[in-house]
Amino acid sequence: MDGRELVRSVRVFGTVQGLRAARSAWRRRRTDAWGLQPRGAERARVPGAVTGAEPLPGGGIVRFARSELRVRVTAAGVVFWGWDGAEPEPSYALEGAPPEADPRAELEPDKDGGWRIVSERVTVAVSRYGGVEIRTPGGVVLRKDLPPRWWEPADGGPSRWLQRSEVAADARFFGLGGRASGPRLRDGTYRLWNTDPRGRFGPGDDPLYITMPVQLVVADAGTHLAFLDNSWEGQVTLREGEEGAGSGHDRPGTSEVRMGGGPLRCWVVVGTPARVLRGWTALTGAPALPPSWALGPQHARWGFGSEKEVRRVVAGYRERGLPLSAVHLDIDHYDEHRVFTVDRERFPDLPGLAKELRADGVRLVSIVDPAVKAEPGYAVYDGGAATGAFVRDGRGRAVRGVVWPGECVYPDFTDEAVRAWWGELYEERLAQGFAGVWHDMNEPVSLAPFGDMTLPRSARHALEGRGGDHREAHNVYALGMARAGYEGLRRLRPGERPFLFSRSGWAGMQRYGGTWSGDVATGWPGLRASLSLVLGLGLCGVPYSGPDVGGFDGRPSPELFLRWFQLGAYLPLFRTHAAIDAGRREPWEFGPQVLGHAKAALLERERLRPYFVTLARLAHLTGAPYVRPLWWGAPRDRALRDCEDAFLLGDALLVAPVLEPGADRRAVRLPRGLWYDTVSGRAYEGPGQVLLDAPLSRIPVLARAGAVVPVRGEDGGTELEVWAPAPGRTGTGVVVEDSAGVSPRPAVERYASRLVDGRVVVERVSGAGAVRVERPLRVRGEGGAQA
Repeated sequence: MDGRELVRSVRVFGTVQGLRAARSAWRRRRTDAWGLQPRGAERARVPGAVTGAEPLPGGGIVRFARSELRVRVTAAGVVFWGWDGAEPEPSYALEGAPPEADPRAELEPDKDGGWRIVSERVTVAVSRYGGVEIRTPGGVVLRKDLPPRWWEPADGGPSRWLQRSEVAADARFFGLGGRASGPRLRDGTYRLWNTDPRGRFGPGDDPLYITMPVQLVVADAGTHLAFLDNSWEGQVTLREGEEGAGSGHDRPGTSEVRMGGGPLRCWVVVGTPARVLRGWTALTGAPALPPSWALGPQHARWGFGSEKEVRRVVAGYRERGLPLSAVHLDIDHYDEHRVFTVDRERFPDLPGLAKELRADGVRLVSIVDPAVKAEPGYAVYDGGAATGAFVRDGRGRAVRGVVWPGECVYPDFTDEAVRAWWGELYEERLAQGFAGVWHDMNEPVSLAPFGDMTLPRSARHALEGRGGDHREAHNVYALGMARAGYEGLRRLRPGERPFLFSRSGWAGMQRYGGTWSGDVATGWPGLRASLSLVLGLGLCGVPYSGPDVGGFDGRPSPELFLRWFQLGAYLPLFRTHAAIDAGRREPWEFGPQVLGHAKAALLERERLRPYFVTLARLAHLTGAPYVRPLWWGAPRDRALRDCEDAFLLGDALLVAPVLEPGADRRAVRLPRGLWYDTVSGRAYEGPGQVLLDAPLSRIPVLARAGAVVPVRGEDGGTELEVWAPAPGRTGTGVVVEDSAGVSPRPAVERYASRLVDGRVVVERVSGAGAVRVERPLRVRGEGGAQA
């Protein structure tokens, strides 16, 4: 740390807090200098030539002169490979035991001295020098992983490694967690290190809170997901390919992954986008099912300040006829910012407030930070210190950093006993009347305005009994916290579905809940980044997410707030939120015109609540995200692969948000088929691009012809909204009703629509054939007639 950093820290946080932050940063550097062995001289290594092979169930081990490769194909056609003894376990990403090997897949000699495994869904070819090709059953190469390279310290320690891969020249890259510049990942280097961007971010900022070594690659030849299961710090350099326009000299797309240590192992899932996400969640766990109220509108603010202000805001929603499902309390409701406490002066009867709001259909949600104030006499600190729950340095001392309460220590969430202890602390939140929690500041970070972490890289972690340091634990720290909170809530309230979402996380985080954008910058670029994050995270298996509507750090114009609000109404997590000095986010604060249009968006969100419930259930069952890129059902449509300003909400709706100021019309690219404007009812035929009206009162939303959409009727029950099929075509729809608590596998109602003599006919499809529809029906679309 130099003098300029010290001055900046003092300016940002005041003399006392700034000096504490500076001291904390200096302490980290000193700790790492003592606790991490210098790398010194290194020896480079490559696998060398093949020397032999050993068949095993589903594949086998291929040995090379200086390394060995384990390859296995599972019964579901998922490929695993690992170098130098790397096995699927241990892994923070996987849920439970790894899938069983395909007994029919066998390792057999291939041409040029290589080996291959042939299965029903995929072929794996290993070259004589250690390259791995993933091919379709027809022999088309989807991915080619070149022989890796390691750099091993001469004096011992973790080996750095490099894995280069090639994909088709027309391929597009997606994924890598939450990336503000996505969802399509263009040429560049992306860091794998969960990071707080310090108060705000826009499309040009990277990395952010959630990074994952997960690539989804979409090409004409097929779609595949590649997951390099390694939580160490790393970086991914991507370069899209270039086709030779028939010359036969295509330049392939390339991926280059560099890791600072840890195992070199990979999972590859191939198939359609839907099949890939199903396979991915089968590996890493089904997304947690949110309670139905969490699919409604939610309101948060850093700085409510008192029970009186919370009541005033909720009353404002009710007086204006605005739906509201939840209110979120930020750190200002804590006593001196200490987690699991309450400021009794400003919130004298929090349980009473929660009970009062719940009677009006509104839940309270609490922030939870991982940092624990290092203060003897504070019950949380005393309990953790007595059991050795906090992260320690190489000398055995608890590591300290500066966060909102002052000097803090950090629970080691890679220790099962610590997770159990932390989970029990949520009983206090439940006793206060909270119905859910959101985890913040859990990358983890400090308040120092420089650097990107609180914990030194040399800090020691349990890592489930294996032991290790923060270089390996950093990216999974928030994942462990989410697990602790989720499992604790399940134990404390076994009959309820926990509601938890986390700012940071890693592969597999969907098992415990969702996420949100974090501190997205207020501005039109921030609005665009919000959509990129939701789309990208959904393709990494995290379907429940959403932004801080209006942006976190500034005061949006009425137009920007409204356009953000209209987008948020069609995203899974629909929540307004802002910093303490960024103004209010209540819709009526932006004038009567914005209020009227925002009310229309809120009412439409509530009308679509049964559809969101269905999408949540389907995400839990299949891994399919609520919000999907336009190419989801047509990955070979190259124009759709490059479209990033619109999305599919499930299979039925296409949403085209307005992302630029002053726009009252916008171009929308349509997938193949007939689409109806949901306001005018006008029909448009895809594929192609159309120009649609986008007045300030609404954003364009289109419905797929033939879609059967569950909506809320005037009586509050679920009815079916059917969009007339095109002549000669059929349509489908699914309804999954919500049920209270933790329920068994729900009943899935499937519907089919068709035109018969100009009349729309809707039937419920079951194992016994078509049956009569018992739900109320409403047919919409050009020429539609009541069924």
